[in-house]
Amino acid sequence: MSQTQSATNGNMNLLATGRISRLLWDYSLPAVVGMLVMSLYNVIDRIFIGQGVGTEAIAGLAITFPVMNIAAALGVLIGAGAAARTSIFMGAGDRDRASLVLGNSLTLIIINATVYISLMWIFIDDILIAFGASDASLPYAHDFMTFIMPGMLIMNIGFSLTNVMRASGYPIKAMLSMMIGAGANLILAPIFIFALGLGIKGAAIATDLAMSLVTIYTITHFCRPSHNLHFRRGSFRLRRSIVLDIIGIGAAPSLVNAASCFINVIMNKTLYLHGGDNAVAAAGIFVTFTSLICMVVVGICQGMQPIVGYNYGAGRLDRLKRAYWTAVLWATCVVAAGCAIGLLFPDLIARAFTSDAALIATTASGFRIAMLCFVVVGFQIVSTTFFQSIGKVGQSIFLSLTRQVLFLIPLLLILPRMYQLQGIWSSFPISDLIATLVAAAMIYRQLCIIDKKV
Repeated sequence: MSQTQSATNGNMNLLATGRISRLLWDYSLPAVVGMLVMSLYNVIDRIFIGQGVGTEAIAGLAITFPVMNIAAALGVLIGAGAAARTSIFMGAGDRDRASLVLGNSLTLIIINATVYISLMWIFIDDILIAFGASDASLPYAHDFMTFIMPGMLIMNIGFSLTNVMRASGYPIKAMLSMMIGAGANLILAPIFIFALGLGIKGAAIATDLAMSLVTIYTITHFCRPSHNLHFRRGSFRLRRSIVLDIIGIGAAPSLVNAASCFINVIMNKTLYLHGGDNAVAAAGIFVTFTSLICMVVVGICQGMQPIVGYNYGAGRLDRLKRAYWTAVLWATCVVAAGCAIGLLFPDLIARAFTSDAALIATTASGFRIAMLCFVVVGFQIVSTTFFQSIGKVGQSIFLSLTRQVLFLIPLLLILPRMYQLQGIWSSFPISDLIATLVAAAMIYRQLCIIDKKV
């Protein structure tokens, strides 16, 4: 056995024996850094575009959010499912099936992305108009999507394999893969946007090139036989049971991203009706900021997932519970800090994206309403990931839909009729609170079941 493989086997064994808080730190820190780095792709683009192009460009970029969420949802369907199944199989000592998950996931990504990118390419303008693009914002949205679409396949491969890399015992390398991409994007974005004068097109091209480096890095990793999990001959041929395993667990986080698409469509149309491109751009800044916070929570969840999945597969339910509650505590602290910043300094956040006084005022007003109950979101996200990590597909899917589909969409349709723009912003804290109460009830029931088995 090689020295590298021995080290990796030791890492996997620690999931069953190591101190939970230390394990969660070791796995979450690289994941958090990776997720923050991934967020920088969007944040960097939006700051450079907002400061260098203007309000209409920010609005145009906000219109692309639903389209990008569709692409992300289809990628997460495979990537998150593959990562969760890898952890469970590794915990059960079934590395042959873990290898099949790896190979099948890459095949699924390529087929999946080829289909949806082709459809988007044909109907891109119709899609953007349906998603709320105005005459002023459509050209910017069209330019960005035209140049980002070729890179969507590369993005899906890079992000998905990074998740599997983390789940198979390489959290540091998973973090490094994202840092490579974000570092490249940070360097390339201003060059393409400003130096080459490509504007919003340059932001898309820079992202494509940066993600290419991530994909090359991850594929190279899994091509090495010395690694604990690697590509094997025959593992790329799709197997019905493996495909269903991947999609079954990946459905929950995928639906969250898909739901975000419909939320953005409804929100953009309603915002434009009550506040024009200025309100759409303000919401774009809000979504960017809250997504950054949620990415930290998702990073904690990604650190929790291999610990929970491995110990669930190994029958160590006591350790599973400790990992869950530790993740809840950490996620709540992160969200509380982000909530305080959003409520106390919304003007400073807005100024990072724009110098337009009207847009700054609209953004600050929206922040003070929309973030009133944001502090509970960490618990809700961790709970959804917990169900996903133990293979409870139905519960995970339902819980992933509560906040955005079951509650937020009806509120976005009802409240603006009575309170206009204020009603849109008020929809967020109300849905956050109700969804968290539902999550609490479901978690209580599941933990009672686990207590009887411990």
